[in-house]
Amino acid sequence: MAAASAAHRDALPSDERLLIAEVFHSIQGEADAVGWPTVFIRLTGCPLRCRYCDTAYAFTGGQWRDIDGLLEDTAAHEVRHVCVTGGEPLAQRNCTRLLSRLCDAGYEVSLETSGAYDIGVVDPRVRRVVDLKTPASGEMHRNRLDNLALLTSRDQLKFVICDRGDFDWMKRLLAEHAPQTRCQVLASPSWGELEPGRLAGWLLEERLPVRFQLQLHKVLWGNVPGR
Repeated sequence: MAAASAAHRDALPSDERLLIAEVFHSIQGEADAVGWPTVFIRLTGCPLRCRYCDTAYAFTGGQWRDIDGLLEDTAAHEVRHVCVTGGEPLAQRNCTRLLSRLCDAGYEVSLETSGAYDIGVVDPRVRRVVDLKTPASGEMHRNRLDNLALLTSRDQLKFVICDRGDFDWMKRLLAEHAPQTRCQVLASPSWGELEPGRLAGWLLEERLPVRFQLQLHKVLWGNVPGR
């Protein structure tokens, strides 16, 4: 079976292959599309190791899939929204082709990315959700701050806040780079680390132009992979 899978993978054109961790149908729990039934296409692999990562199972493994097959899987769920996520989806160069093909098929497409890669290569029809890494994540050095100037009103910039140090860092970044003038800014408490009410209180006290969000899927089902 493994030999057959490898043979199939090698027979596919190089611009049609992606290593996929999972494809599933669930409720979108974050960003502007929160609440919508959504097909999630999760790509395998990520060069980051954030301390709060909840998808470490997607770092390795997965199956090679062709884009036509992924489009067929998506259509079977009869939904309007599709989210391409990871891992870090832009670590696979063919991710941009998948995104464009999904847009061509008429879906509302979002991309969840760490922002460690150039988001300028992404089809402008895609809503880019950029998860900028805070100090407590352990991966702040991966941030590609040039991406901030590329954000538009279709995009969202997200911060996962672990503690007051993360919050104050976010506040300074907003003052220095003003991404809130280009796109919506979101702040989420790190699940299980920061009590949500504390973050909400800080946002109110500081009067920051930031939208508070909880991860709805975790409220509904807990920290369960593939939901």
